[in-house]
Amino acid sequence: MKKILVILLVTLFSTYSNAKSIENSALATHSYWIKLGHYRSTTLGSWKSEVDSTEFFLSSEGKTNPEAELNATINAFEGNKNTLQKYSCQFPARYTWLKSKIKNNWPKLNCPELQTWQKVINPQGITLVFPTAFMNSPSSMFGHTLLRIDAKDQTRNKELIAFAVNFAAEPDQSDNAAMYALKGIIGSYPGKFSLMPYYKKVREYNDLESRDIWEYKLNLTERQVELVLLHLWELQSATFDYYFIDENCSYQLLALLQLAKEDLDLTSQFNMQAIPSDTVAALDDNDLLQTPNYRPAFGTKLYHYSTQLNDLQLSDARELMMGNPLNIRNYSEKELVAILEMAYEWLNFEFYDKALNRKVIAPRLTKLLIMRSKYAVPSPLSKPAKPEASPEQGHGSSRLTAKRIQNNQNHNTNNLAYRLAYHDLLDRPAGFIPGAQISFFDLEVSLTDHNTSHVEHFYFLDAMSLAPDNRVFDSWSWNFKLGFDRQASKNKRLGRFFSKGGYGKSYGNPNNVHGYILGQFELNNGDITDQLSLGVGTELGLIWQVNNKNKLALTGNLFWLSNNAVNRHSETSLTWNYAFMQNIAVRAQIKHEKWHASNISAILALQFYF
Repeated sequence: MKKILVILLVTLFSTYSNAKSIENSALATHSYWIKLGHYRSTTLGSWKSEVDSTEFFLSSEGKTNPEAELNATINAFEGNKNTLQKYSCQFPARYTWLKSKIKNNWPKLNCPELQTWQKVINPQGITLVFPTAFMNSPSSMFGHTLLRIDAKDQTRNKELIAFAVNFAAEPDQSDNAAMYALKGIIGSYPGKFSLMPYYKKVREYNDLESRDIWEYKLNLTERQVELVLLHLWELQSATFDYYFIDENCSYQLLALLQLAKEDLDLTSQFNMQAIPSDTVAALDDNDLLQTPNYRPAFGTKLYHYSTQLNDLQLSDARELMMGNPLNIRNYSEKELVAILEMAYEWLNFEFYDKALNRKVIAPRLTKLLIMRSKYAVPSPLSKPAKPEASPEQGHGSSRLTAKRIQNNQNHNTNNLAYRLAYHDLLDRPAGFIPGAQISFFDLEVSLTDHNTSHVEHFYFLDAMSLAPDNRVFDSWSWNFKLGFDRQASKNKRLGRFFSKGGYGKSYGNPNNVHGYILGQFELNNGDITDQLSLGVGTELGLIWQVNNKNKLALTGNLFWLSNNAVNRHSETSLTWNYAFMQNIAVRAQIKHEKWHASNISAILALQFYF
């Protein structure tokens, strides 16, 4: 009888253990556990967590084995009282989810430090914040995203003192801009989450960098917000390899937000790149976005104010900024108030933008405020209007293009092109900052009518910033292009590797008619040159945005070369782009190019954005 009882007990224990093992295996592959561990499947079908810090894992195999990490976590939670207290408070999101799934009698989560943190934040909602692109910073050329934690007692006037969640790279301060960009591309910087007052980020992006900000309240319940923040607590010491193109701020914020629901998947679609505007669109696709609030940048407001004053009034505002007395002329009180407010805003902008001496500028600002207070007149200056399209309403950042090219000298070709990211000057403008171009990883291949194929071009980076000069801002424009292409020659198109850049001025309105002229330099090497060749020259263009669907551009460049065979080359083109809808466009171009020979081409292209 005793032997039978022993056998029964062993059998029951074995059955129970097997059942627990099967249950744990199922939990280890549950989508929510995978999200809690930031696991992604590898090419060979195994798992690997994007978290790099060992402190985030309780198992020595935790980075690559979700089941081992699950078992180690459960063992820690089922340990003695001290072990339970330590690890449940280190991983409250894990504890909360496993408690709901295993359904045993685990005690209620009791973490004084976590409770104090939650009480200070007082969370009720979350707002996604999207500062638009900042062309002068490699890491911000595509824009940026962060989260604002909205408190239960928050009003519009108290938003700036809310807490912001930011994910950013931690670069080596000794790295220059080129090294910063390179390391960001190859993932050599660690990235971390941080919590800070929201007004600091508004000051950084909205004021100092003059970037417009879009604020999207998210459709999350208070309980869902709590789940997101429990996981944020777990990530306090976690580090990730930071990649500008894919595993960046926007991607990691999506990875955090998808903890709000078990069935919410926000990251799996971003395998190659995670452009901020695309990640905002992903939230919109999951019905998580409310109508956004628009917070115009300091520079946007200042320029808009200037359009409401004539040249003489702006000149008088400039005199006030210099500390000179107010020239009342025959101005009305309303006009005087406009001049005083313009002078104050303009001086305040330059104080931050140019880091002017506080001891000199502060008394002038105070004097202007005192002068303004003497007029009991409402402000006559209107605020900038909200743009018609917000970032998630723009075209997709990747583009696939099919082309037919007719040449008068070279063979006619059918071409196929792919651009990883993200916008050029002739693309549909809605949702993007005007006068800016960033094309990254742009590849085009051609097949001639005689069935010969070539790589027609590969542009690693093609960036241009055409900030127009105006009465308020003395702005400079620039461009940079790096890659490979083919140029006109006598018998066939010859290839070159090149880099070029330029600096100059642009004028007009990027949303209407916009012209630019740049001084340029370039370095060429390859079949098109008989040696490493230096070129200097100029590039100029005129762009007319007829409406949100139609754009026309006339552009040209001319370079003089340090080359014995050919001493110059040039290119002129007339291009029309018509956007049928958000993600489909047709582009037609007539182009004349000359290097070893002249060639005139007619190009018709159909473009798909995704």
